[in-house]
Amino acid sequence: MMDAEEFAGDAALFARLRDTWSQIDPVPADLVDRMVAAVAVADLSREYEMLTLVDTAAAAVRSESETTTLQFSDGTVNVLLHVSATADGRRRVDGWVDAVPLAIVLVQGESEMASESVENNRFAFDEVAPGLAHVRLVVRTGGDDVREFQTPQFEI
Repeated sequence: MMDAEEFAGDAALFARLRDTWSQIDPVPADLVDRMVAAVAVADLSREYEMLTLVDTAAAAVRSESETTTLQFSDGTVNVLLHVSATADGRRRVDGWVDAVPLAIVLVQGESEMASESVENNRFAFDEVAPGLAHVRLVVRTGGDDVREFQTPQFEI
């Protein structure tokens, strides 16, 4: 165990080392801001996919049922979702992705619902409870390039 004298000696040594390095190689003034920006950009494609609301008002006018069409893209993968109300107040989510889907999951809080891709990279989720959700996909974008794509949360 270290006594107070040894601790004070170590603290003084570390303070001198800090001063020396501060003079020789000072921390850049904008380091913290650059690191925050770098971390934000590193996860940008996963967390902040571009969300475009497509033709919601027109769909409501042309139909008695409640429908919403959403398009998500990160510049490489595009996902189109069509959300419609069912007779029992639940929702059906039909989706299409322009990459080969290997796994498709709709997430609502702690609950996850998986779907299988069918013809033309189409997928669907039946009997979905209204509320916030996001879709997580593992896709093959070309050759052996496999990546995860996740939409931002949206209202079902």
